[in-house]
Amino acid sequence: MKKGFIAGFLTALLCCAILLGVVSCGKENPEESRLTKISSTPTVDVSQNGTPTPTATPAANINDVDYDTKIKKIAELLDEYYYQPIDFNEVVDGVYHGMVSAIGDPYTVYFNEKELSSFQESTSGSFAGIGSSVRMNDNGYPQLTKIFKGSPAEKAGLLPDDILVEVDGEDIYGIALDIVVTKIRGPIGSKVMLTIYREGEPDYLHIEVTRDQVSIPTVEYQMLEGNIGYIIVTEFDDVTAKQFDDAVDMLTKQNMKALIVDLRNNPGGTLRTVTSMLSRILPKGELLVYMEDKYKQKEEYFSSSTATVNVPIAVLMNGNSASASEVFAGCLQDYGKAILVGTQSFGKGIVQTLVPLGDGSAIKVTISSYFTPNGRNIHKTGLTPDVPVELDESLRKKSTIPIEEDNQLKAAIDAVKAKITD
Repeated sequence: MKKGFIAGFLTALLCCAILLGVVSCGKENPEESRLTKISSTPTVDVSQNGTPTPTATPAANINDVDYDTKIKKIAELLDEYYYQPIDFNEVVDGVYHGMVSAIGDPYTVYFNEKELSSFQESTSGSFAGIGSSVRMNDNGYPQLTKIFKGSPAEKAGLLPDDILVEVDGEDIYGIALDIVVTKIRGPIGSKVMLTIYREGEPDYLHIEVTRDQVSIPTVEYQMLEGNIGYIIVTEFDDVTAKQFDDAVDMLTKQNMKALIVDLRNNPGGTLRTVTSMLSRILPKGELLVYMEDKYKQKEEYFSSSTATVNVPIAVLMNGNSASASEVFAGCLQDYGKAILVGTQSFGKGIVQTLVPLGDGSAIKVTISSYFTPNGRNIHKTGLTPDVPVELDESLRKKSTIPIEEDNQLKAAIDAVKAKITD
């Protein structure tokens, strides 16, 4: 039986029960956790000293509803009348997924044990998949935002802005993005068939991709002409902070006079990573970001390093720069430390935490909103660039854009050059 059948059948009945489960599990499991992950969704790790969880008591009437009796009755009726045998393990799994999805928040997701294992792989920066970043399109289908160089996705001919319609013949409309990612990943050497909508094509494309170990270099850097350092950050993973520190150190040793940090198509990552990277730039003690939950409880993060970067900085961003990318860019914009160049960012200003349920499964649940140092919450609005520049139309379908053709990068170079003082 398909999960979607039971999910749709029971979501309205079960949606409010999740609140009690999250609070109790959160108190018993002060585990380190992460927000949505942008190779899948925009994400951020919310805990450095334990998982922040709500402390107020849930509404009393949650316990007054007799869920067990109604669920048992529905199961008995299905077992008696449904015309084919039923795998009730799959039915129950569908109930859990449906209960959480009924909240209506695309970033609050239930993971069964298999899905959780696949999701957690993304924090390591190395996994078996196809080598692309993806976000949820406004039409309810996932959209590819970046194709990594040399990846299975590039070899198969996938392009940025391709929209995923089916994975192995399954329509994925409305399915949580993190779950879609787990469906795309699989054993090394196995194949996944993707049905793609590509603008300008007369019909859907069916593209088979052979999965492989994907090691994403989350930080790449080089020195551009005029001693302008250029660092590309593709995701804020566990490995990224050290890679970023090393890149800044190497560029500084080469007499860097200005710095460009490229966060275009960067979907986010862990909060501890982005705050560590901001600490490398801003003086010790500066407020970097703060979060506020529905009980108006705040959690603040401050720069903890004595190292700073004292050269002009520009941050490149676009509509796929999300979550941790926006924490980074918004913080530097608030302090006047960086010029934002490009287009409006994605607009994800909410934070999730991963709450283990004790049986190998977990819930990733939105627990708070985040704010830049000046108190801005950019959820559903995004950051506005100081220097607005659209990428040239001819470059939008390229998986890799040569530096000499990149008009947005050129605008960032011009912006920092104007700030350089010898």
